[in-house]
Amino acid sequence: MARALRITYPGAFYHVTSRGNERKAIFKSKRDREKFLEYLESATERYHAVIHAYCMMDNHYHILLETPSGNLSQIMRHINGAYTTYFNIKRARSGHLFQGRYKAILVEMDEYAKELSRYIHLNPVRAKIVETPEAYDWSSYNVYIGKQKPAKWLYRDFILGYFGQNVSTAQKAYKKFVTAVAHKEYDSPLDEVVSSTLLGSADFIAFIKDNILSRAKPDKELPALKELVRKATMPLIIEEVALAFIQDKALERNINMYLCQKYSGERLKDIGLCFGIGESGVSQAARRMAQKIEKDRKLEKKIAKIEKQINLSRMKT
Repeated sequence: MARALRITYPGAFYHVTSRGNERKAIFKSKRDREKFLEYLESATERYHAVIHAYCMMDNHYHILLETPSGNLSQIMRHINGAYTTYFNIKRARSGHLFQGRYKAILVEMDEYAKELSRYIHLNPVRAKIVETPEAYDWSSYNVYIGKQKPAKWLYRDFILGYFGQNVSTAQKAYKKFVTAVAHKEYDSPLDEVVSSTLLGSADFIAFIKDNILSRAKPDKELPALKELVRKATMPLIIEEVALAFIQDKALERNINMYLCQKYSGERLKDIGLCFGIGESGVSQAARRMAQKIEKDRKLEKKIAKIEKQINLSRMKT
């Protein structure tokens, strides 16, 4: 099974969901839900997670969270792992509670904070469990509208800040914002997710590509990465090398093979056909080139400049 692409960095925001194995219930009692909230709280204390919104359904949950320390996997390992242990011990069972790995969508919060919080808080209404979001006890909605005392670990100020500086005014405006579409068809913000991984403006996605993913290596088990990061083609690599090594054709040829093997994702056979040699010849040339680069600082700097241009070129859309 293909792995999910995880894009992590300090200060990142995520919409996280996790579903019960075989779509079975992960919350069967009031105590289960209370225990899960305790793990959300401990995630904020131990791993500095910032929880902005949540909703616990019977067989899945939604969390809108921020990672000031860039440690999403650590946070989620704590939440899902600790809750699974609790659930299994309580019911004398063993094995997986959640279906595969959690799903985490990296979010541009300035653009989507309001919409995602509304989407999360309307889950029970869309599922026809309740008529109104405030009738559901297991989401952060009632805290947002002032009906329930806020837990110290839940951070609602960021989203409510879009609705006014006065808390009471912001709560009323937020309630109006959510209930306006409670019983209407409206476009889900998740319909705009790119490659099952990113939710944001074109500028945000370009920033992530250029600054976070530009050095990512091809990985056949990460299809989302393949979609987001365009491979450097052999013609592109050959063009960039030619600009730097026009006076030394032998060196140019060897560097071409070295970089084509490193960045193009093409088979050795196909690279060899391009340069008129066999697979082993390409492998040997690339290995010798790597050794030469390690010993020649001037060459190393030159190669680094070429690699930078290759990365910039492959990220253009």
